[in-house]
Amino acid sequence: MSSKVLIIYEYQILFELLNEIKENFSFKLIKSDNKNFSSLQFEPSTNYLILSSKKHEKIGRQLIIDNKPLKLEKLIDFININFLKNKFSDQSNIKIGKYKLDLNSRNITYKDKNLSLTERESDLIIFINERKNVSVKDLQKKVWHYSQDLETHTVETHIYRLRKKMKEIFGDENFIKNEKKGYSIN
Repeated sequence: MSSKVLIIYEYQILFELLNEIKENFSFKLIKSDNKNFSSLQFEPSTNYLILSSKKHEKIGRQLIIDNKPLKLEKLIDFININFLKNKFSDQSNIKIGKYKLDLNSRNITYKDKNLSLTERESDLIIFINERKNVSVKDLQKKVWHYSQDLETHTVETHIYRLRKKMKEIFGDENFIKNEKKGYSIN
């Protein structure tokens, strides 16, 4: 389970206020400024959120508090909702080679290009990417939930269409490879 860390960035008064009641939070509280921010250790499994009074270009996942005064309960709700949004976003993005697959929107992207996928195409990509060298029979059974004895060209047809889409949008002719050992993603 990932932990949550709220970093109060260059906002001394807010840090002091929240620090007094920190035992009531489900997240860790850290104070930071421009001097020590670069020395912070960001763990991949931790959900970070940076709270500040103004936008800082080089810092991601910021919550800007500029509507003052703000009720403390609303601030805590706002923080917790944004932690949930971060967690949801982190869990939905999968790296597939040079591409990023967003499971929520079922879009695969590379640089400034984007391709919408069907649910089956997303499942197919994830399954092949996780296992490498996947046979047609494995895909029929695990992705389509067909009997292994069933004779069909469903898998090949879907892979053909997906390859065609990848070539049209990204110019990638080798996204899904078919070798003797089975299908794999380049």
